[in-house]
Amino acid sequence: MVSTLENRFNSRKKLRLVRSLGTHESPGKQRSGFLNAVVFIHKLKLKLEAIEREYLKSIKELHALKEVKVEKMGEEIKVKVRCEKGQNRLVSVLEALERMRVNVVEARVSCSGCFSMEAIAVAEDDQLVNVKDITEAINVAIDA
Repeated sequence: MVSTLENRFNSRKKLRLVRSLGTHESPGKQRSGFLNAVVFIHKLKLKLEAIEREYLKSIKELHALKEVKVEKMGEEIKVKVRCEKGQNRLVSVLEALERMRVNVVEARVSCSGCFSMEAIAVAEDDQLVNVKDITEAINVAIDA
């Protein structure tokens, strides 16, 4: 625990340091110091804007990635879809699965940041389902 006497001593020391910074300069030097500070702040703003542009570009590229995975596990078909947000993505993907005569048993959907869906589906009438055909149908549905 720091005593109040030590706190006073430290605060006075800091105050003396601050006072000594501006009193010994002529008005011309103070003005040039001010201009240097303004230029420095301007450069920092430019750097910050460049970093922000780069960040937004990387986020946009991340969301622009389209990923469709279809895996067959026994009788079940596991479908993973990830793409950028858009209108009626869920409806178009479900319609594509319906056209392929595949029934969705369980699904998890998220639209925070980008559209993502994980679903477990079962083929109707125990027909043989081609994984490539389902993947292609989902890709077409997303692009439409």
